[in-house]
Amino acid sequence: MSPFRPAALLILSLAASPAVAESSQISATQAWSRPAAAGGAGAGYLTLVNRGKADILVGASSPLASRVELHSASMTGGMMRMDAESRVPVPAGGQIKFAPGGRHLMFVGLTRALHVGDTLPATLRFASGRTLTVNLKVAVGAPEAPPKVPMGEMPGMH
Repeated sequence: MSPFRPAALLILSLAASPAVAESSQISATQAWSRPAAAGGAGAGYLTLVNRGKADILVGASSPLASRVELHSASMTGGMMRMDAESRVPVPAGGQIKFAPGGRHLMFVGLTRALHVGDTLPATLRFASGRTLTVNLKVAVGAPEAPPKVPMGEMPGMH
């Protein structure tokens, strides 16, 4: 038997182990925010794409805001209603859109104004313990084709 064959079998067995299969593969696309005044609130939009196990978005933070809240907006009786959400499920093999008129990240207490062309950093926290760092491009509308941001493991900011 070739000396490389046992090593190849070991690598294949490790690749098939549950620890590898359970790793989350969430990425963010089209991350953007509208311009906003210092001291006020800004809204962030993106699409979370999950190519792995189901997870739940449970919070977010940004060095440019005193706090970041998960919100959903809906029309009720001809009036726009906004509600805070404590958890946003991200289904396995699915995606969740944060878009104007719907779900969004609310950046409260901005430490500086957000101008077109700026970048607004945010760290998303998931129930699995993983975090995803996203840079939202400040624009008047959604950017054309921003790059995907892979799931990373960084210490939470809270």
